[in-house]
Amino acid sequence: MAYIIADNILSPLGKTTAENLQAVLAGRTGLDNHAASELGVGEDFVSSRLSQFPGEPQLSHFERKVVTSVKIALEKVDIDVRSSQVLFILSTTKGNIESLTLQSPSSDVAVGHTAQRIARYLGLTTPPIVVCNACISGLSALILAQRLIDQGAYHDVIVCGTDDIDRFVVSGFQSLKALSAQACRPFDIERMGLNLGEAVATAVLTAEASDACWRLTEGVVRNDAYHISAPSKTAEGQYRCLKQLLSHHPGQPIDFINLHGTATLFNDQMESVAVERAGLSALPANGYKGYYGHTLGAAGVLETVLSIHAAEAHVVVGTRGYEELGVSGQISVSADHRQCRSRSFLKTLSGFGGCNAAVLFTHVEADGETNNALHEKLRSFVPTHHLRLTPVSLEIDGEESLLVGHNGYDGLAMLYKSRIGGYPKFYKMDPLSRLGFVASELLLQAERNASTTPIDDDASRAIIFFNEHSSLAADLKYLESIAIDGEYFPSPSDFVYTLPNIVTGEIAIRNGYRGETSFYILPSRNELMERSILSAATSDISTRSILAGWLDYHDAHHFLADICIYNVIDTLTNE
Repeated sequence: MAYIIADNILSPLGKTTAENLQAVLAGRTGLDNHAASELGVGEDFVSSRLSQFPGEPQLSHFERKVVTSVKIALEKVDIDVRSSQVLFILSTTKGNIESLTLQSPSSDVAVGHTAQRIARYLGLTTPPIVVCNACISGLSALILAQRLIDQGAYHDVIVCGTDDIDRFVVSGFQSLKALSAQACRPFDIERMGLNLGEAVATAVLTAEASDACWRLTEGVVRNDAYHISAPSKTAEGQYRCLKQLLSHHPGQPIDFINLHGTATLFNDQMESVAVERAGLSALPANGYKGYYGHTLGAAGVLETVLSIHAAEAHVVVGTRGYEELGVSGQISVSADHRQCRSRSFLKTLSGFGGCNAAVLFTHVEADGETNNALHEKLRSFVPTHHLRLTPVSLEIDGEESLLVGHNGYDGLAMLYKSRIGGYPKFYKMDPLSRLGFVASELLLQAERNASTTPIDDDASRAIIFFNEHSSLAADLKYLESIAIDGEYFPSPSDFVYTLPNIVTGEIAIRNGYRGETSFYILPSRNELMERSILSAATSDISTRSILAGWLDYHDAHHFLADICIYNVIDTLTNE
């Protein structure tokens, strides 16, 4: 079990969690009007933004705000950050993307390197992990922390989520026509879109509970295998997340459900359908975007921490901006604060790439609980098929061939035409997604040709990838569309692919996989870390197979897909 023992929220509403809770309970918002000229974007926008942080000149604004929040959280606990049993996880969608330039893309902007600088500055000695899973990144990071603690890999995990609200991000959401010109109105009949928000949120998790605190009881990630940028109309992914939590914890009293509540037309609608399908229509529901805007990589951590402290005050925070229900699914939303008991709550998020997450948090007393998950059951994973694809060679299950005459990026198209075909969407994909699509298709062909036992159902196969450069090629392509004054034409299709986890969504859609999909970024390739994360993923008992490995695209002559299909095996252990 993993317990949250310290936290911090740093936002325009305050520098501490207490200040933020007080502001929210008073009905204040950090949202404000901003002129297009502030960032050089096409239109004025509504957002909550943090001021620049003074501090160490060797750190960027992004890095300084993370360091500040983490330090505030760590002041509340006695943890030796130099220990090999302490891990730092950064949750972000774009990291320090504003530092990226077309002229000389530097490794300094790679988000894994950013996390490494932060970890070293804080005094940590273990390699950090970056969770880059679109809008569910914060919850994905908390779930990963809980799993790694349960398997005994670490005793303490520091999770911090944030993103900069900068020209790259704002122009992208404007290109999607997703932003509201007024303060957002989650679940309301007159909602017009989302607002972006900048905040930093930190949660410290540990393996032992010495005082009354909140336990991350279980977390679930599911893909709806529907569309890379639109939610499933039947809410399949989010419904499956909620269904698993409710079936694994029958009779658990739940006080409320904190939803994503972006105030976009389709996401709010999807969430309402998921809540109703799960039988939770009568449960108090709320959203925090009217106070903070959509804080991207921070959302899952911020909204979890705020929910914890609101629950301890016996309050379900009202949904700011809401007046009249504007979704078809029956949900219990209110603009007013409501009373509740401090027992447990559900937190959900959804994001591009078809990903969805839900977590059950439970309040526990100071009863000396310890982590005994390792003494119950272990699950192992074994490779059944392997593929390695580079610009010049392809190896499948030990058989290697040279890509003569069609190497580099063109070789991917050649492989698609000669060995796959029949899926025109391939030509719309960014290079990372093309690499992942071709590699996965060839590997799945090998599985089928070997007559390997097929997966049990569409939720039993997870997709988990790692890399160092995130979505660099797509980032550079999108940057071209906004970099030159007088030639400012942000491309919505290019912007969507600036999330590395989109490749997992493309593979899920192609194959109808509705299991877990996750993307992690490391400072450099670390096979021990990869195996540790894969081992942690097997704690989801629905997962019977994993398509996973290293998937990195730097440029047309430097890319690597080194992926496997693993079977997950249950192994009983001695008490």
